[in-house]
Amino acid sequence: MTLTENETAAPDVRIAKARTARTAVPAEAHAEFPSPVQRADPLTLLARQDRDRVPELRPLRYGRMAASPLAYFRGAALPAAADLALTPRTGFGVQACGDAQLANFGLFTAQGRRLVFDFADFGETLPAPWEWDVKRLAASFEVTGRENGHAAAVRRRTVLAAVEAYRLAMHDFARRTALDIFFAPADARTLRTVAAHRLGPRNGRAAGVRRFTEIRDGHLRLAERPPSVVPAGHLAGDGDPATLTDRLGVVLTHYRRTLGPARRALLDRYRLADAARTVTGPGDVGTRSWVVLLVRTGTGDPLFLQVQEARPSVLQEYTGTTVAGGPARRVVTGQRRIQATGDVFLGWARAGLDGRTADFHVRRLRDEQPAADVTTMGPDVLRAHARLCGWTLARAHARTGDALAIAAYLGSGPAFAEAVRQFATACADQNERDHAALRQAIRAGHVTATAAP
Repeated sequence: MTLTENETAAPDVRIAKARTARTAVPAEAHAEFPSPVQRADPLTLLARQDRDRVPELRPLRYGRMAASPLAYFRGAALPAAADLALTPRTGFGVQACGDAQLANFGLFTAQGRRLVFDFADFGETLPAPWEWDVKRLAASFEVTGRENGHAAAVRRRTVLAAVEAYRLAMHDFARRTALDIFFAPADARTLRTVAAHRLGPRNGRAAGVRRFTEIRDGHLRLAERPPSVVPAGHLAGDGDPATLTDRLGVVLTHYRRTLGPARRALLDRYRLADAARTVTGPGDVGTRSWVVLLVRTGTGDPLFLQVQEARPSVLQEYTGTTVAGGPARRVVTGQRRIQATGDVFLGWARAGLDGRTADFHVRRLRDEQPAADVTTMGPDVLRAHARLCGWTLARAHARTGDALAIAAYLGSGPAFAEAVRQFATACADQNERDHAALRQAIRAGHVTATAAP
């Protein structure tokens, strides 16, 4: 059912389609996890992604993924997509996050210094089945609970909390208008619980990119923290007469054209001062990612932008969906659709860099709040986090899909949540086996890895 049909079909017709889907794909069917015979080899899939990544960073990617089952899970978005593609589909599409694991949600400061909780990563976003996001999210809580040493019964309650929060929120959104859904705020009490954990232990630590900067010759510059942060001047020895920083300036010029007049005027108050290549999460290691420091002329006020190479979504080959305008525009369009807290500097560019033409999405690098360390979360905090993630995911799906049909499919009972919990357990079991296989391949010399810093 397309979004246009959602807007025109009568509610009883949409509910009837949901009930038909429930007959064809019972809730209990979502417990299924692909058998080893069905699954593609995860290491082969990961190696396929290496082909156009920065060669010297490939070993770091595997070193980070080998650190723990949770680290492996975070980096294995493509194997996860391949597994999800083998699971039952209800037929209702949304703008999916594409990698809706808990590490890809964040706490941000919005206008008026108001704390908000929302998606933080959009590299894989694509129109896709809604249930794929829910299953990926549920599995991430099972894997994290194991990493944290939580008992099986505790993990069960956490995973159910995430899925039930999604179901209850979807029923709520099904009764609301489109505008109500668009501006719906998260539950304040749950948000405070998560914020207290995220902010409390780290108040003394510089957040975001500010801990990667230093003062040199009286000016703010990006400090060298290899391999996580390497200034562009240390990478520009490829024989090109232009410096790498200059080529990044060309990327920003192309990016500027995708902003509206008011945002271009705001960006024009700043000039490019420094740039550095950065290494982000396990799944993105090896993609071309840059932090760009701009300063306001006259005052020196800093503005940090992240310039991230965009690739085709890991979901694309399993959905057959393509988005006009290239990968970077896909990311920007998807982010605008599912993220409730907008970014005035969000845009994209296609330009040459490192001797090849690539697509980049650009956004402000938020440095106000530190990233959450999920491995330090106790059961109560992790469960609150699960509820908040489930609600946030439901809001995104309700904004871009048919909330009424999805709610009708989910029903009023716990059957769907229990089935997804079983899926999450099976997924976490397989994740541990895949992580062990990666470590064995490294020991055997089949995969080259360097220790993660």
